[in-house]
Amino acid sequence: MPSLLPNTSARSAGLLAALVLVFASALPASALPGGGRTPRAIVEADSDLPPPISGVDVQEHLGDPLPLETRFLDSSGEEVRLGTLLSKTRPTLLTLVYYECPMLCSLVLNEQVRVMRDLGLELGRDYEALTVSIDPKDTPGQSSERRRKYLQSMGKPETAPWHFLTGTDENIRKLADAVGFQYTYEPSTKQYAHPAVVTVLTPEGSISRYLYGTSFDRQNAKLALLEAAGGRVGTSVDRIVMSCFKYDTATRRYGFYIFGFIRLGSLAVFGALATMLIYFWRRELKKGATT
Repeated sequence: MPSLLPNTSARSAGLLAALVLVFASALPASALPGGGRTPRAIVEADSDLPPPISGVDVQEHLGDPLPLETRFLDSSGEEVRLGTLLSKTRPTLLTLVYYECPMLCSLVLNEQVRVMRDLGLELGRDYEALTVSIDPKDTPGQSSERRRKYLQSMGKPETAPWHFLTGTDENIRKLADAVGFQYTYEPSTKQYAHPAVVTVLTPEGSISRYLYGTSFDRQNAKLALLEAAGGRVGTSVDRIVMSCFKYDTATRRYGFYIFGFIRLGSLAVFGALATMLIYFWRRELKKGATT
């Protein structure tokens, strides 16, 4: 009997170590040493982004509301209040661009169209889109041209809820400041230097997430829309999948969330046990009825 104690102690120690390892792997990134944050220099290096331009950045204002009272001109030239363009029931993809941009704005909008095609969500049913020019010299006529072009590329009718707006410098700045979209005008080139980002808005008009760059992942875009909508859009499967992913502020992407997966597994086990118990209970009732 005494000879078994060392083996028992070793097994206990091994089990304890395994439990500690599993618990550590289950912790969210923010609970790990260093807060799960990747140094900004490493994130920028991995993203293949060019060196930042002075005055061009995105200061995230997550949870902040948009200035819904600001007024713009829509693609027909009619003045509209920003708040009236939000559906109140669906999230919105917001892009700030300008129509004479030589390259970057087209890259962002073309990527947005590509992702919107592959989302598995329907424009107008599950979400809406809003594009606002940061150049006060842009016109409703240009809005109408761009709107028609992008809707046609998606195979959508002109009644689809993707709004293209122009406005005064004052109202544009109010919106950009609320979103944290920092841009600057370069007199030498007569162009705007600006970040490449799509902002995801809640149905009520608050900032939910940012999608960065000229190439963003379809899954990240879909999860951001589902999260912004509070689970009110998408299929039941989409909402289940969403529980297994969590937004990582360091990488600015959604990653696998072990606690969500564990909860999902627990529900599956509970459902299986409940089904089995109901089956045996009904079988016993049938037996009692025949005796």
